[in-house]
Amino acid sequence: MRDKDSLEFSYFPGCSVVTTSWESNQSLLHACRSLGLNLKELEDWNCCGSSSAFAIDPELGFNLSARNLSLAEPDRPLLVMCPRCLHHLRETHQILRQDKLMRRAQERRWKRPISPDLEIIHFLEAVVKLGPQTWKRDGLEGLKVMPYYGCTLFRPPALRRERYYQGEVENVLAALGAVPVVKALTNRCCGSFLSAVRPGLVTQMVNEIIQSAVTAGAECLVTVCAMCQLNLEIRCTLEQKLPIFHFSEILALALEAKDYESWFARHLVDPRPLLIERGLLR
Repeated sequence: MRDKDSLEFSYFPGCSVVTTSWESNQSLLHACRSLGLNLKELEDWNCCGSSSAFAIDPELGFNLSARNLSLAEPDRPLLVMCPRCLHHLRETHQILRQDKLMRRAQERRWKRPISPDLEIIHFLEAVVKLGPQTWKRDGLEGLKVMPYYGCTLFRPPALRRERYYQGEVENVLAALGAVPVVKALTNRCCGSFLSAVRPGLVTQMVNEIIQSAVTAGAECLVTVCAMCQLNLEIRCTLEQKLPIFHFSEILALALEAKDYESWFARHLVDPRPLLIERGLLR
């Protein structure tokens, strides 16, 4: 994947990653620059529909995702960070690829073609495809990390035949010198948007996840989902809380990012004391 064309990506940030999870976006951009991945953000992108639009008005959610697909250049893979955005964009694209009449209707609606061959790729997958020879180093040496996937990145039913990423986060962490802690609830749902309407239930779910990490000996968690990161921080009521990193943050740190202070200052559970104790902050 080192040829020039393979390093060019369209980029769909999504709503959460550029607002409430700003630190995820900034660290992703830093990591991409360090790895030589060239991102071109979709011009005038919109929300993918998220869970709310698809639950209340599936047609609206579908149209929102289809519009984003119409903005993507056909000869560039479309890079996505948020697992929920990835899910909706891939599911919508799958339907449009299989139903030519529906695809033509969406193309007429948006007055742009939608490539049936468009590749939609998660940031983690792009990193893995580069190969450890590109990013392997000891920037996280000895840090005990629980990789937390959440539920969306673990093959949702509509995309059960698509490729997802079991095992990849811990492979990357190990190559960066960390010690992956996997005997914990690594793919248990965090509660997702129930956090807004059933916070008590989500607190129970989050506490079980964090406690499983503590029991297994983890010092922190790394997640690929902004919603998971938010819930794991704000809903945990355990006395012993653990720092929760975005995958892009921990990767950028290992790649010797210098601007991490602006990311870590946004965390509710400050990760800097742990990193300083482990000699990982300069």
